[in-house]
Parts: sequence; structure tokens; C-alpha cells
Amino acid sequence: MAEALALAREAIGVSDPNPRVGCVIVAGDGTVLGRGHTQQAGAAHAEVMALRDAAGSGHNVRGATVHVTLEPCSHHGRTPPCADALIAAGVGRVVIAMADPNPLVAGHGAARLAAAGIPVVEGAGGDEARELNIGFVSRMERGRPWLRLKVAVSLDGRSALADGASQWITGEAARRDGHAWRKRASALLTGVGTVRDDDPRLDVRLVETARQPLRVIVDSRLETPPEARIVAPPGSVLLYAAVDDPMRRQALETRGVEVAFLPSPAGKVDLAAMLADLARRGVNELHVEAGEKLNASLLAAGLVDELLVYVAPRLIGSGRGLAALAPIARLDDALRFAYTAVDRVGDDLRLRLRPAPTSRPT
Repeated sequence: MAEALALAREAIGVSDPNPRVGCVIVAGDGTVLGRGHTQQAGAAHAEVMALRDAAGSGHNVRGATVHVTLEPCSHHGRTPPCADALIAAGVGRVVIAMADPNPLVAGHGAARLAAAGIPVVEGAGGDEARELNIGFVSRMERGRPWLRLKVAVSLDGRSALADGASQWITGEAARRDGHAWRKRASALLTGVGTVRDDDPRLDVRLVETARQPLRVIVDSRLETPPEARIVAPPGSVLLYAAVDDPMRRQALETRGVEVAFLPSPAGKVDLAAMLADLARRGVNELHVEAGEKLNASLLAAGLVDELLVYVAPRLIGSGRGLAALAPIARLDDALRFAYTAVDRVGDDLRLRLRPAPTSRPT
């Protein structure tokens, strides 16, 4: 299963919107017969890749044990069911790391295998398999992507100078690491303020990737300049707005930007509705790199699932913070997070945090 999980990691930046799955087929004497991981959407899943690998090497998989990080699918999507492929191959046993949260599968794959006389057991690696597919699980179970908010700050918590300049607070190693997290995502999101201040490309370029994530802009009044670098190729751009301006919209659409309107009663983009819409579009992990205002809105709405914070060993003084949250009357009212990892990346620190159980509104 450890090798299957390693294969699943190779599907990062490849398989979206499908989950990242790895598969290893092993003979009774421990010989590995075939390996594979999920390919791009519409192509073969991990089990089929492993079966092809075994066949290409001349191995007979009849009676073999299949170790797969996610329950084999049982429905016809863009590809036939993997459970049927395993049944047809005559494998003897299937060990899964976790059940598939997709309601179209959710135990049906295991049941189909069992009905064919192939026992299915749950083995080790469930926690790691879930973490690898935390966005897919979120989309299946909550109808929204896993939202990871990334920010680079100084020791005194400044994410930018007072004029908005923020390039570069952290070092090259941290920036490259940040691009690896971008690669994980189905979509990268920022706000119009960051587009105007930094003119970011918001793509993956410091690490190799097989695809570019969807780029998303929150821009209530369609103020994104048509010549902004974020709207240039490669990749697709989706802009969420609240107030229409036909001339501005046409200028953006001419540049290939898709404009979607999701107004809230306050006349801004409805952020919760935006996440639901992104889920319908197949977005699993949503990686946010925005300014203090949008960060604050997402945090205050309880929409942030994880913080990815890079801390540089420098003091900036006055400037913009991580999030422009409203003042609180008591420390007990603060949004609370728990550390999940603290690592050194070059000269900087990388902090990963998730909301503490009591910090989310009911």
C-alpha cells in the first residue's frame, strides 16, 4: 500500500477532477505484477493502468492481490467501471486504503467485487489516502472545494507594504514550494485588488506540471484590466462579479475570460455560492493567494479549511496584514487554528494550520 500511495502522489497535477489513486498488483509470492496511477480525466484509472502494466510485462494476474488507495469505481463515467475490469481479470483479493466518498460509488464498488467472489478488505494508509484527496472528499461530502489560503508574511505579520508591494517577502525556496502547492490545486483564486497591485500571472511555472489550474478572480465590479497578465494564456480564467458593466464585461470576454455573476445582498460576490459553483465545475482544491480584504472575508465567513503561511525572518513595520479582520472585544472571540505542520523552507518557515474545532460558526 505504501507503494500504491507513492504512485497516487504522482497523479497530483494530472488527474483532476478525478481523485489521485495508485494501484499495485502483487502475486502470492510477493512479486509485483503491475503498477499504475490515475491518468488525466477521461483516460485510464489506476487499476486499469496496473492491469495494462502487468499485461505488458506478460504477467497473469489471476488470483493476485490488488492494493489500491481508493475503492474501485462501479459506475460508467468517462471510463468503464474499474471493478468490472478487476473482475474480468480474475484477481483474487482487493485491499483498499479508503472507501470512495463519491455517492455513485460509496460501497458499490466493493459490493460488486464481493458479489463476484472477490473479497475486499480495508488496509493501512487510509489517513494518507484521504489527505491526498482531501479536495475530492470535500467536494463529494460538502459540495464545495477544500479551500487552502496561502500567504507570505514577515515576522511582524505584514503581507505587503502600505502601498501593496509584496514581491518578494519570502525567498526563492519558499516561492518554489508555493508553486508546488499551486500544482496540487484545481483552481487558483485571487481578488481584483491583488490583480491591480501585483499584476500576478497566478500560474504554475517554478515546478513541472502537466496542466495549468483554472485561474479565478473575485471582482465584484468588473475592474480587472483586460491587459492584466492573469488573463493571458496558458490556461482558463473565470471571473466572479456582482454588478454588470456591459463594456467592461465585453472587454474581458474578448480576452477569453468567462464572467459569472453571483451577487450577494450586499452587492458583492457571494463567496459561499462561488465555492458551490466551483464544486459543480469539478474543482477539488482551491488555492487562494489574495489580499488582506478578501482573506478577511473568507476567514470571517468560515470558508477557509487550511492556512499555508510562509514566515520570512524580517521585520517590515507598517503595512498590510494577513487579513483585515474586524476588531474583536475579547481574545476569546479570536479565530483559533491548530498547527498541523511546521517546516523550514530555505530561510523561511512554512506553517500549516487548520481551524480548531471551536473556531467555526455553527
